[in-house]
Amino acid sequence: MRSRTIRVLVADDQMLVRSGVRGILEAADGFAVVGEASDGRDAVAITRAMDPDVVLMDIRMPGMDGIEATRRITASMQARVLILTTFDIDDYVYGALRAGASGFLLKDTTPQQLLDAIEVVAAGEALLAPSVTRRLIGEFTSRPTDAAPVPIGPLAITAREREVLTLIAEGLTNKQIADQLYITEGTTKTHVGHLLTKLDARDRVHLVIIAFQAGLA
Repeated sequence: MRSRTIRVLVADDQMLVRSGVRGILEAADGFAVVGEASDGRDAVAITRAMDPDVVLMDIRMPGMDGIEATRRITASMQARVLILTTFDIDDYVYGALRAGASGFLLKDTTPQQLLDAIEVVAAGEALLAPSVTRRLIGEFTSRPTDAAPVPIGPLAITAREREVLTLIAEGLTNKQIADQLYITEGTTKTHVGHLLTKLDARDRVHLVIIAFQAGLA
């Protein structure tokens, strides 16, 4: 059992889904469901009131959808948002990524994968490893944009940090980055931390977006 309980809010318009997720979390050690929301507006309000660590957010909900709710939560609160969606490749997901979501899962995921994902996001990481997320990131970043690349000046990050950022954008884990650059995993984590601070990024997903906007990948 971990030393700290992860507090979770479940936001989905289907009661059966909310009940199922609650059952999975309550049956596992180290997780607590602090609330349920049936639409985005309630998700924002309950997040503000209960301050969960992670919000499991559906995308298609009545009234305020999950994208707008994610945007409001990540803009002014500490909770991290993990999208739980039915759709494999979906325009709504790209919007949620831009809005600040820290990861994505499909609703056919296994209970253990759900628990693992919540742990990853609660720890401040982004869910970039699963194949669905790699495809989503790939689709998002391959789309043409009218905006010119936003350069990251040499004074903003070091040459080594730029290398790390480029590899993050390729979806590599800290261990894979360490192996490729012949540095320790601890040093890699330090570089990632510096990138998050210097570039004012919320998490790895945000770093991926910044890297592609800067034309680094």
